[in-house]
Amino acid sequence: MDLLKNLFKGDKVVWIIYLLLCLISIIEVFSASSTLTYKSADHWGPITTHMLLLMTGTVVVIIAHNIPTRWFKAFNALLPLSWAMLIAVFIIGALTNGAKRWIDLGFFRFQPSEVAKMATIITVAYILSRLQEENGANKRAFKYILWVTGITCALIFTENLSTALLLATTVLLLMFIGRVPFKQLGSLVGIAVGFVLICVTIIEKVPAQTWDDIGLHRMTTWQSRLENHFSGEEIPAAKFDIDKDAQIAHANIAIASSHVLGKGPGNSVQRDFLSQAFSDFIYAIIIEELGLVGGACVALLYILLLTRIAKIVRKCDNTYFSLMIIGFGTLIVLQAMFNMLVAVGIIPVTGQPLPMISKGGTSTLINSAYIGLILAVSRYVDNQEEAQAEEAEKQNEVKAAAVSLLQQAAEIGNKQVQEITDETTTTPKTEGKSV
Repeated sequence: MDLLKNLFKGDKVVWIIYLLLCLISIIEVFSASSTLTYKSADHWGPITTHMLLLMTGTVVVIIAHNIPTRWFKAFNALLPLSWAMLIAVFIIGALTNGAKRWIDLGFFRFQPSEVAKMATIITVAYILSRLQEENGANKRAFKYILWVTGITCALIFTENLSTALLLATTVLLLMFIGRVPFKQLGSLVGIAVGFVLICVTIIEKVPAQTWDDIGLHRMTTWQSRLENHFSGEEIPAAKFDIDKDAQIAHANIAIASSHVLGKGPGNSVQRDFLSQAFSDFIYAIIIEELGLVGGACVALLYILLLTRIAKIVRKCDNTYFSLMIIGFGTLIVLQAMFNMLVAVGIIPVTGQPLPMISKGGTSTLINSAYIGLILAVSRYVDNQEEAQAEEAEKQNEVKAAAVSLLQQAAEIGNKQVQEITDETTTTPKTEGKSV
């Protein structure tokens, strides 16, 4: 028991949510990896790899939540390092599914954009905490945050537009929480909406061949996704060839055929037709197998995680720690929402995995680091509360000792007064002699 207490320190509810998400991940990834099993001719290979990755992620959580909070400021060094890795992706990045997002290390493929998201949130939280004033964040904070976030998003968006939008949205919400002036936020939102509309128009109007000629191959993918999503044409449901257009159709079939309780774990049919059933569309498989109830429970876990983080933040007396973990929580929940909205067909396909559930490498480890740092801050809050409780107990002991001394002094005083009174009443009176 002592060993478990030492390993699993911090907020117990956050630990429970994390472990439940890992359990769901093992069950659903095992079920949804049929295409990987077919390609590799190894039934246990994909899930064994995934379980080892989750175990590594748990080790990352344990290490991260034991990091002393006084070291957190050193994490700002991650930002220039992540920028260097993003630049390296353009040069030596591995091309997969039409996108150059990974650095292939041979034994492991590494996605620098995940590290860049984490580093940007940490830096933005640090800037907001350092430039806080009585009435909100200093106006300079807005300028610094724009530079930091703008550079990161510029290095990400050509190959991973959805990640850049996800990071920008998270930073915007973090600035709102960090009390950046509404005038600056309003101007930023207006400019951002106009920029997005212009970008969407350009992506739609520029011919696909032109994008290929200038080397921006991902724009043709987005062009196809936008046309499929907004064209209003129904995608044929009965497709048995695995291609990008069939993903949406089979995801819809999976959800439509699930009913309330689903088909049961391992009984998905559409997993065989979704090439990314274990990643981008795993939420559709969850609904197909666990029903609307299971899908709602998964969504509820992310909401509970965010509310638990908010509870930790309310008790935390350090602005930097508070902003950092609320940024992590917001990013996790927004990414989960993006994945779910794609699965149910509300927004175009984005390629965002479901945090801590989808099969992945770098994303699983970085999400585990988020959880570990959240637990580290909760441990800091617990230590503060224990210190305050000990201080209050000492003060109570001092007060009790002082009261005891006063009572003893009062008793001694009363005793002395009583003795004087007794002597006065028992001493005989002497009559005066006349001279």
